[in-house]
Amino acid sequence: MNSSDFYYLGMVTKPFGYKGQVIVYLDTDEPERYADLRAVFIDEGGEYIPYMIEEINLQDKHTAIVKFADIDGDAAKSLVKSELFLPISDLPPLTGNRFYYHEVTGFAVVDEVKGNIGTCKDFIDIGSQPVMQVDHDGTEILIPAVDDIFKEVDREGRTLHIAAPEGLIDIYLEK
Repeated sequence: MNSSDFYYLGMVTKPFGYKGQVIVYLDTDEPERYADLRAVFIDEGGEYIPYMIEEINLQDKHTAIVKFADIDGDAAKSLVKSELFLPISDLPPLTGNRFYYHEVTGFAVVDEVKGNIGTCKDFIDIGSQPVMQVDHDGTEILIPAVDDIFKEVDREGRTLHIAAPEGLIDIYLEK
């Protein structure tokens, strides 16, 4: 399996206690979906290695305390900053205007005022909200990834229809 077979779930942020537990940041809107998680994958030099979970306790919207099988205190420290992944095949399909970021990468991005502004290249986290990277003939356009901006997801036509804030696209194209 390669990286396109997995999606990013979160990251080990720090050790917790002395029994090999760690604090995990869950990058999801629905952390409760992962309350019974039994395993995750960690990218170790391009190979996705499974780590079995003995116990997971959700703490708040984005935090869980996790005890991995066969991981003691010192080994837990070595997992800090490790990114956690799950197989894409585990994701439930989304419909309507809801989508996974990886799902729309490569889609044409069409603004209701400017028309086709380019291709969705990726989504990046910069502070409080993710941003969609759009390639417009070699010029990068950054669009906030908030629900109000995304108007329609045309999966068959591989098109993402948006309503960018007034003047935002012009900032990138007036050079």
